Amino acid sequence: MEEIDAGAELVRAFDKYAPVEVAFWLKASDEEQRYLYIASDQIKDTNLGAAYGEVLRLAQRLSSPYLDPFRVKLISAANPLAQAATEIHRRFPGRLATRFGGRLWGRVSVDDVYIYPSPLPATVP
Repeated sequence: MEEIDAGAELVRAFDKYAPVEVAFWLKASDEEQRYLYIASDQIKDTNLGAAYGEVLRLAQRLSSPYLDPFRVKLISAANPLAQAATEIHRRFPGRLATRFGGRLWGRVSVDDVYIYPSPLPATVP
């Protein structure tokens, strides 16, 4: 839960840099760790380096032992993973997080996906 809360803090802070369309933790079946995905319409190949620099700056400022900035993946809102999460928000609107596991997610086999609610509340329940 601490990792989810720390991720939410980072997402809220990053939203001031680039509006976040959707954010989620994803553990792919072929990976050992889960990663925090942050999707924004403003994430492009041309500004990806600067955006990751902002993630590092924010993570350093937040100084949470539960958040590794090297486990954050920035993606375009048009990415199939982001589109899958956005579709969940459309199908199940509300201010609650959603969790899925053991299925195909945006063309990726996953063990677990935790989708933050949209908009992200001040604190994650």
